[in-house]
Amino acid sequence: MPKKIEMEFPVRSSVKILFSKLSTPTGLQEWFADKVEEKNDVFTFHWEDDQRSAKRKAMKENDFVRFHWQDDPNKDTYFEFKIRVDDLTGDVSLVVTDFCEEDEEEEMRRLWKHQVHDLLHIIGS
Repeated sequence: MPKKIEMEFPVRSSVKILFSKLSTPTGLQEWFADKVEEKNDVFTFHWEDDQRSAKRKAMKENDFVRFHWQDDPNKDTYFEFKIRVDDLTGDVSLVVTDFCEEDEEEEMRRLWKHQVHDLLHIIGS
């Protein structure tokens, strides 16, 4: 079973703006992939020489969105973007959950840090 990893990033943005960047093809195309297409909850992500499709498995407006890679034989794995808002301070953070093999964790964390850095730059955070 792949290892579950979670990473939390502070975000200076409204929840609504952040959620649009996590849940729509247009928003995801700005930071996650070169091109993103969606049909019937299947998102196809295009990078330079690669493409992968993921099914949107669950979503709650302004809260979270969860995807499952269609080429992943393990039905229990997913990647998820969750927005967390601190009840006292109102601080917003993005929690990224993903799965990887034990020996790929460091590389996976580095990849997500890079991706989220691009996201934060785009939304001016």
